[in-house]
Amino acid sequence: MKVRVEIGEQHQPPYAVIYTDRMTDDIQKMIDLLGANRAPILARAEDQKVFLQPEEIYMVRVEGGQTVIYTEKKAYFSCARLCEIRAQLGAGFLQISKQTLVNLSCLQGLETGFSGTLLLKLRNGLSDYVSRKYLPDFKKQLGL
Repeated sequence: MKVRVEIGEQHQPPYAVIYTDRMTDDIQKMIDLLGANRAPILARAEDQKVFLQPEEIYMVRVEGGQTVIYTEKKAYFSCARLCEIRAQLGAGFLQISKQTLVNLSCLQGLETGFSGTLLLKLRNGLSDYVSRKYLPDFKKQLGL
């Protein structure tokens, strides 16, 4: 794929044009990423409510019926369902199991298991397995 960027005062606000012969999943992902409304996520910790920017979020996991949002050093809780948060976070996040989303930019490494499973390790020390159902999409997303 060819990419060209033109910088000039006449290009305000920024916009993108994609020329293609057909719509593909990769093109749709680019559209989603470029047009994403990356609004902050409302969360709570103890008695205070905070807004978390998507780039601060490492992992979102449903634990014991509660949605837990992990940042580098702290865990927050949200009233939103996992599918609602996934839609709000956009293309930089990938679902790896029924109960877990991860920020792809926060991946530190992968470990393969004996039965073909993958253990993801994040830069903040968290880890989780990619379930078999989500493994093909995960591998495709990372080019494995």
